[in-house]
Amino acid sequence: MNEIVFSSVSHHFGERKVLRGIDLRITERRVGIIGANGSGKSTLARMINGLLTPASGTVTVDGVDAARKGAQVRRKVGFVFTDPDTQIVMPTVAEDLAFSLRRTGLSKQEIAARVEEMLARFGLHEHGDHPSHLLSGGQKQLLAIGAVLIRRPEVIIADEPTTLLDLRNARVVADALDAMDQQVIVVTHQLALLDSFERVIVIDDGLVAFDGTPSAAVPAYRELVE
Repeated sequence: MNEIVFSSVSHHFGERKVLRGIDLRITERRVGIIGANGSGKSTLARMINGLLTPASGTVTVDGVDAARKGAQVRRKVGFVFTDPDTQIVMPTVAEDLAFSLRRTGLSKQEIAARVEEMLARFGLHEHGDHPSHLLSGGQKQLLAIGAVLIRRPEVIIADEPTTLLDLRNARVVADALDAMDQQVIVVTHQLALLDSFERVIVIDDGLVAFDGTPSAAVPAYRELVE
């Protein structure tokens, strides 16, 4: 597994301190990050691939500084947002998948093969030529995940990927995440999603409030919010 290290990481938005001296080392294959709204968990996740940079401290992926060498880190670390509409940019499903492979140097044949692979993997094969915006919420999220996976990253960060979905589609997306070979780090409020994870990190008021197995971390989080 890849090694993700937070060293004395702090961050703020204006006067508000969002993260306060975070020290973490993540090497597990399945890691959950939980916490109340505004606790700093999404900020933490976005620093892993350089979407946000620390005000102080460093975040590294296998020794590479995500702030200084963000493009290099993003080739290794893919990011799935809460709202798939923020990631879907092309008119049709197949075009959106192919768009992720621009500037990769792959041939048209290689791109077409990877697009077909993603369409089949996520049950979108019959929707390749369909307008992306007409997909259901669950299908859109699967498309967004596929558009990240098509680049074959080693790490997937998913920021509340099931929050906007109904129960059925949330289960489909959860199963898709569970089936991935990649190292997966998920920010979520859906605590049942974490049952099979190796580690869960609880963030509260910009600090690591608890760090352990799901069976220990989830009760600690519930006690914290109650």
